[in-house]
Amino acid sequence: MNDAHRLTAHDADDDPRNRDILIYVDGRLVARTDATVSVYDSGFMLGDGVWEGMRLYNGKWAFFDDHMDRLFEAAKYLSIDIGMDRAGILDALGRTAAANGMTNDVHCRLMVTRGIKVRPFQHPSLSRSGPTMVIIMEHSKPAEHLAQTGIRLATVPQVRGLPMSQDPKLNSHSKLNCIIACLQAEQAGADEALMLDPHGFVNTTNSCNFFIVRRGEVWTSTGDYCLNGVTRAKVIALCRAKGIPVFERNYSLVDTYGADEAFLTGTFGAQTPVASIDGRMIGAGGAGPVTRRIRELYKDLIARECA
Repeated sequence: MNDAHRLTAHDADDDPRNRDILIYVDGRLVARTDATVSVYDSGFMLGDGVWEGMRLYNGKWAFFDDHMDRLFEAAKYLSIDIGMDRAGILDALGRTAAANGMTNDVHCRLMVTRGIKVRPFQHPSLSRSGPTMVIIMEHSKPAEHLAQTGIRLATVPQVRGLPMSQDPKLNSHSKLNCIIACLQAEQAGADEALMLDPHGFVNTTNSCNFFIVRRGEVWTSTGDYCLNGVTRAKVIALCRAKGIPVFERNYSLVDTYGADEAFLTGTFGAQTPVASIDGRMIGAGGAGPVTRRIRELYKDLIARECA
């Protein structure tokens, strides 16, 4: 397949306003071309940091508390002192959005690393400057073709590992495992990767959580080996509230190939339909009726959350 036509779960139409955005770097708002961190920064050098992706609707960050719960929990696990509380982060987000004139259809990547090292080696004690915080905000809407054509997945040999190797619940800067999976999917001619868990059950993709629909039931993984996605949790809760049978369970590729529908969940794309897996068309090859219903329920939830 020609790379020019390959999709990603984060496809967005180009917005010229993003060329002149201001980026938050440790309390300063600087032009995109001047937004840099030290080559000694632990995030650049070792992938030692955590991040959150959030979206701004009508001047409000959707599910802000859920994202902060995950961010502070990950930082505590990694013994990274973020250096500010939730109110401080909300203020930094507000300053950045206001400086860019942003109120709606905005995607944010909030990144926190252990900070600048005094010497270029691994030990965390060499990071002595305090944390580095960067906030990138862009005018960004999911491309319309994602909802129409869906995305093509390939099952890859790279798996999401056990918690004692690198816990997949950590939204860490180190994404090499997922990048390898994405490369393997591209080499197989697909858009992105479907990753299995250590026991061979269907788990997640390289960038999003994964769901299937079988005979009106919504299935997703147990959650033991995937990122604890905020959108994933909202979809499960919506299904339970609206009487849609939903199960967090182990299931195999046999179950997946025979699904009536499949979709991805993530903060950026909300719900993205899956057209095919390993060359096998899923359902009609796009968003089916259950996926479309969940998408509408999620839009209504966003509208209430960010009224």
